[in-house]
Amino acid sequence: MQLKSLYSCGMMLALIAVLFTASPLADAASSQPGTQRPCDIFAATTPCVAAYSSTRALFGNYTGPLYEVTRASDDTSINVGLLPDGYADVAGQNSFCAHSICTISKIYDQSPSHNDLTPAPPGGEMPGFGHLGFDFPAVADALPVTVHGHHVYGIAIGPGLGYRDDKAVGTAINGQPEGVYMVSSATRLNGRCCFDFGNAESNDLDNNAGHMDALNIRMECRQTPCKPVAGLDMENGIYGNLPVPAGTTFATVMGVNDGQRSFAIYQGNAESGGLTTTGMIPLPPGGYAPMQQEGAIILGIGGDNSNHGRGYFFEGVMTKGMPAATVLEAVQKSVVAAEYSGELHK
Repeated sequence: MQLKSLYSCGMMLALIAVLFTASPLADAASSQPGTQRPCDIFAATTPCVAAYSSTRALFGNYTGPLYEVTRASDDTSINVGLLPDGYADVAGQNSFCAHSICTISKIYDQSPSHNDLTPAPPGGEMPGFGHLGFDFPAVADALPVTVHGHHVYGIAIGPGLGYRDDKAVGTAINGQPEGVYMVSSATRLNGRCCFDFGNAESNDLDNNAGHMDALNIRMECRQTPCKPVAGLDMENGIYGNLPVPAGTTFATVMGVNDGQRSFAIYQGNAESGGLTTTGMIPLPPGGYAPMQQEGAIILGIGGDNSNHGRGYFFEGVMTKGMPAATVLEAVQKSVVAAEYSGELHK
């Protein structure tokens, strides 16, 4: 299927454009980070098998594109690449999209696996609202932020939007260990299923307990007031549920899983400081130990295309093997060094 067929309905794209509205940016002072990029840190013991960002390179030597934008007015596309310092070069996007709505039609995997993400196909829970039941892509300029002094764009996911790769290579399957992190936000979340990033079913269906291992951030409303929490969506349950301080504009959330016995959740402020964690806790009973991951990759949806969730995505990685806590702390330092800033719509 040609991706450009997803953009045939200009009216629906216009509706997507108003799902998220960001406030004016706060400028950041520019200084060169003194730390490695996240996938350089992971490389020694738990290499990245999937790495996505709309804001920066996640490998120090990556020089390829970050994402593709498609213009609704004529169904043409361009890639958005990098400035010499490894941050997104959005000048071409701004010019290309100046008189039309543009959407992010592809998010490039920066790892050697080339597990690129495109709008998700229909699943067992929900079809999308696009052509042939595909989910809509995100509007390309809906989430302006500043990263390391550069004005760039995050990815704003709302109901009906989401991305997937059902044929990913190198990701964990059948109880293999893995790790996942993303820079997201504790703002603009809802409590619906599922704003996920990570490992999911390869057939777009709910295949029962243990067939997913995807990081999730959402509003938990079982008690009043509602609060943001991060956990691992392992299918038919989200576990760990570590609180994320309400109002955290840029939040780092992480999950690790040995695939056999135990897992842990981590969270931190992406602008400063270190991480808090649940520590290693046993995998839940009822079919989760060992895990039965299938290795597909999702962003912004559940494993069966449950596409009711809402959230922000700036960067994220999946690893081969389970990273140590010391490695995750080093990755958090790299995230802080990127100097995310801005006033997001809350």
